[in-house]
Amino acid sequence: MRKRFSPDTMFEFAVGAVAFTGVILLAVLLLGELVLGAMPSIKTFGVGFLFETTWDPVFEKFGALAFIYGTLLSSFLAMLIGVPLSLGIAIYLAEVASSNVRTLISPVIELMAAIPSVIIGLWGIFVFAPFMRDYIATPLAKYLGFLPFFSGPAFGLSFLTAGFILAFMIIPIVSSITREALLAVPVLQKEGALALGATRWEMIVMTVLPYSRAAIFGAVIIGLGRAIGETMAVTMVIGNTPQLAASLLAPGYSMAAVIANEFTEATGDLYLSALIEIGLILFIISILVNASSRLLVWRYFEVRDSK
Repeated sequence: MRKRFSPDTMFEFAVGAVAFTGVILLAVLLLGELVLGAMPSIKTFGVGFLFETTWDPVFEKFGALAFIYGTLLSSFLAMLIGVPLSLGIAIYLAEVASSNVRTLISPVIELMAAIPSVIIGLWGIFVFAPFMRDYIATPLAKYLGFLPFFSGPAFGLSFLTAGFILAFMIIPIVSSITREALLAVPVLQKEGALALGATRWEMIVMTVLPYSRAAIFGAVIIGLGRAIGETMAVTMVIGNTPQLAASLLAPGYSMAAVIANEFTEATGDLYLSALIEIGLILFIISILVNASSRLLVWRYFEVRDSK
């Protein structure tokens, strides 16, 4: 039996206190500070702040719907583009590529995750945005312009460009975590599927992917969190126009981008409070996304363990 004040007990208390103050307490303090800063805007606009599209600092009329829409749409496009590519990269490196190729490519992909977002944003605005305008957006508007998603003039700075840039940013993260999850699948399960006559593709689909499903989902959610909170790269390529446009080729705005662009210009108290409330909404969305992912992962493990 351990002593009441043994070194192990003291160490357990110390690391527990660090974990509590460093994670839970910090999150609570951050949430409280955002709520206090956003209180003037909350009292003035109420729930209507979430559904109003007007953003007029001159007449102090503010609404966050256009920014919420831009954040969610660009993040959705990033996941739609980036997740399949990330999964393909991870499967290739974990199950198909030779050891020499894996040793060469894997560090390069992991290093791509360390590229600063401002560098990706500069590349996006000077290189990728003109490419999008001339070779992707223009053909889409010409041949698929009858669809609402591709109607209107072809802008280089748009929701679609922001989605591609965010996809480039999440691919290294999602593919690296997914690759590690695939490599953690027991070899006996793979060999058992092959021994029963499964092809390599059937072995991957029926054995490897189901076993690592929870870890893959966690990797996707981490990528989604990165896409939702990204600031500089999106600010440079999304167009910074607060509007609700159905066309993916139209410019838009995101919550992180409007905070970065206008925080230093917010001279009025209500203007500043409105920006802080947008930050509060972004904080809550991020918390809800991560919390829901954890609940789904726990639920998956409970169902799997009960079988």
